[in-house]
Amino acid sequence: MEVNLNRDGEKLVIAVDGRIDTLTSPQLEEKISELDGVKDLIIDLKDVNYISSAGLRVLISMQYVMDDQGSLKIINVCKNVMDIFEATSLTDMFEIEKMD
Repeated sequence: MEVNLNRDGEKLVIAVDGRIDTLTSPQLEEKISELDGVKDLIIDLKDVNYISSAGLRVLISMQYVMDDQGSLKIINVCKNVMDIFEATSLTDMFEIEKMD
């Protein structure tokens, strides 16, 4: 999995490429420490076709951080990943934009 960050002032885009699972989620979790001063967090899952419960836990942690300092949006979510969000009832917790 690759994680790319693009910061522009108080806006941070985290683009993930690959599976977010038990083995790779710690790499994404490291990025939580880089959220200081971020008011607008966007997580781009365009190149993600699978997310496990470990990956969901990291996203939930990011949401809790952003609840205190700004907003979080998850974009470009494919059908497979959207099915996981829906099955776990996390669609109410996150602002999610499906992939076109």
